[in-house]
Amino acid sequence: MIPSALVTDFYEITMMAGYDAGGVEGRATFELFVRNLPRNRAYLVAAGLEQALQYLETLRFTPEQIAWLRHVPNLSAAPASFFDETLASLRFTGDVWAVPEGTPVFPYEPLLRVTAPLIEAQLVETALLATLTFQTSIASKAARIVWAASGQQVMEFGGRRAHGPEAGVLAARAAYLAGCESTSNVEAGYRFGIPLSGTMAHSWVTTFADEVEAFRQYASVFGERSVFLIDTYDTVACARKIVAAGLRPRAVRLDSGDLVALSKEVRAILDEGDLHQTEILASGDMDEWSVAHVLAQGAPIDGFGVGTALATSKDAPALGGVYKLVEVERDGTRVPVMKLSAGGKASFPGRKQVWRHHRHGVATGDLIALADEPAPPGGVALLAQVMERGFRVGAPEPLAVSRKRCRHLLEELPQGVRMLEPREAYQVSRSAALEALTDRTVAALGVEVPLVPDAPGADSRKR
Repeated sequence: MIPSALVTDFYEITMMAGYDAGGVEGRATFELFVRNLPRNRAYLVAAGLEQALQYLETLRFTPEQIAWLRHVPNLSAAPASFFDETLASLRFTGDVWAVPEGTPVFPYEPLLRVTAPLIEAQLVETALLATLTFQTSIASKAARIVWAASGQQVMEFGGRRAHGPEAGVLAARAAYLAGCESTSNVEAGYRFGIPLSGTMAHSWVTTFADEVEAFRQYASVFGERSVFLIDTYDTVACARKIVAAGLRPRAVRLDSGDLVALSKEVRAILDEGDLHQTEILASGDMDEWSVAHVLAQGAPIDGFGVGTALATSKDAPALGGVYKLVEVERDGTRVPVMKLSAGGKASFPGRKQVWRHHRHGVATGDLIALADEPAPPGGVALLAQVMERGFRVGAPEPLAVSRKRCRHLLEELPQGVRMLEPREAYQVSRSAALEALTDRTVAALGVEVPLVPDAPGADSRKR
């Protein structure tokens, strides 16, 4: 579902009306980034760009929406032309640069840069933040779970726990992008081509007189694709019944109990019954920590279904993304601007590019520089232009391509950065030109306020 033009905060509309009444028509550049990483995170995985571009492409105010806005009390002082002309004709006509989906990113690195007429650039703040930060949050969580699974498959099972149906669909997309093998969300499979996975509910088993009857009926429909849920009553006894009945499911699923002990017992029973090819899947309130724990204990589990913790990024459910003005046109001149705030809420001025450096195939650090600086030796630019004058640059990228990129770029990160409890911080520094522009901008403001503190892993230079 593409957000409507009204999916925005009200102050965006009031500022638009103010700009319109004051004749403020210059172009502006905003950058969307994250200041701080959640606990135990050393990186994020950029996601949600495709939905953001769809939103920008289709941005319109309908006649019905404009008629409704006219009667909002706090807009009663806005001139009629704001509704009849500005809102009625509004389209997104700007340029957008962005980090490709699946790219690992770090604090203060722009995920997206918007340059557009000020009214347009202001309006889209809320929808862009909601779209990019949500999927980035989920993709980052999924990458951790996939890492913990050490090559065993991870299935996204979180649709019923997500914060609404559409959130569940997009969570499944972000999870697949970051390495999950499949999803239980049928709409996500339909919309994005994600492989579907699923077994049966306990209600299927309890519908029948006994477990074997339930499994026979299921297998009569799904044959060699059958996956049996075996913990409805007694997990170990159920595994023995399956062998005795001559059933040959593709897999069995454990959803409760001591997964380490049960999986070992079930594996032994299946192997004794010549069901060596029958896999054991596990689910039940799992996250990266529990996945890592059961595997470290030698549990013979072939795949994990992860739901609530993944679809809500349960341990870090809100990613503090911001969308800050970094340059504005005044009297035909581009002027760098910045926010000065105590408490680490400042921003850096000017349009930016991020350059990644590698050594022997491993990413060694990033440089945040001004967009018009020459490329540093050996640097790989992270932001690429994805929209020009309101139109896409190139065709939409298939999700499979983004997924492949994500896997490759994550493998480039130092191992200590990817660990569940990171053992090293990834180095991010700022260019001398960006430092100098920041100094000049602060001096021009004539105030003294603490600037942005260095993020973990950032260049330690202080001002």
